[in-house]
Amino acid sequence: QVQLVESGGGLVQAGGSLRLSCAASGRTFSSYAMGWFRQAPGKEREFVAAINWSGGSVYYADFVKGRFTISRDNAKNTVYLQMNSLKPEDTAVYYCVARGSAEVGSRWFVAGQYDYWGQGTQVTVSS
Repeated sequence: QVQLVESGGGLVQAGGSLRLSCAASGRTFSSYAMGWFRQAPGKEREFVAAINWSGGSVYYADFVKGRFTISRDNAKNTVYLQMNSLKPEDTAVYYCVARGSAEVGSRWFVAGQYDYWGQGTQVTVSS
């Protein structure tokens, strides 16, 4: 069982930056591929980014490429999402996810591939 706790959300102006953190419980953090999804009001949950156990493989949704960076620190049981050049359309609840596998897999963008979900952290970008 893995418990995920997100932090770092908040209100920021367009063009600004935020760094989300996700702390995971358990001693086998390095055995899990991790990721981030988001859900805006009235919209479906969508994939943002994913990272394998070592950080050697990362995946991004097209709409965040070049702006967001996912990383992890296995010694701290934490995964990060650095978000730069934020836009109002990035406003959403951001969820940290974990997959019960070290690798992300071929369907890394599918929510059902992830076994554990955090409670989410709100990110609001004002124009």
